[in-house]
Amino acid sequence: MSPFPIILSAPSGGGKTTIAKALLARRPDLGYSVSSTTRAPRPTEVPGRDYYFLTRAEFLAAREQGAFAESAEVHGNLYGTRRSEVERVLAGGQHVVMDIDVQGAVQFTRAFPQTVTIFILPPSAEVLLDRLRARKTESPAQLAARLQSALQELQQVSEYEYVIVNDDLDRAVASVESIVDAEEVSRERVKNLRQQVGLLIERLEQEIVNTTPES
Repeated sequence: MSPFPIILSAPSGGGKTTIAKALLARRPDLGYSVSSTTRAPRPTEVPGRDYYFLTRAEFLAAREQGAFAESAEVHGNLYGTRRSEVERVLAGGQHVVMDIDVQGAVQFTRAFPQTVTIFILPPSAEVLLDRLRARKTESPAQLAARLQSALQELQQVSEYEYVIVNDDLDRAVASVESIVDAEEVSRERVKNLRQQVGLLIERLEQEIVNTTPES
């Protein structure tokens, strides 16, 4: 079975990063593609584990060279997913999990059409607001910008193959696992069916040649 990319998208505070980390801790068949960004690290973030933290000049130079499968500017900061990171994980036989915003997801699926897209919904607007305020890392203006982005992202939920409500972390993680398992079975079944159809066509073509009278 060929591994495939899995995109988790959600508004800021929707829980996509937490879900991604929980999935990686539970499933050895999943690997993580570390994104690049120009924003400053948060207190608990480790360079190379959570993000590759770049200067704006470094990021723009890499983008100019075609290094990113997707990139976007969000709240004044640049974010991107390196093609080499995705290919590294897939080449190792693992599905690659990424938490990418809506802008980036559209670009990424063009580069990797086999991608599974999952949108994570907060259970309510109040919960989303509480999560964002609990961070205490944004000014009122930054919080307002994140809420505006959340509104725009929620309007594009229909573009995603799957939607999960994150009202309970364990249940949300289990839902993503079920999606991954179902996709594995479906893709393997399609692959086997294509092989079977190919063999049938080949055999029938051979029989037609053998039974066609010579002129």
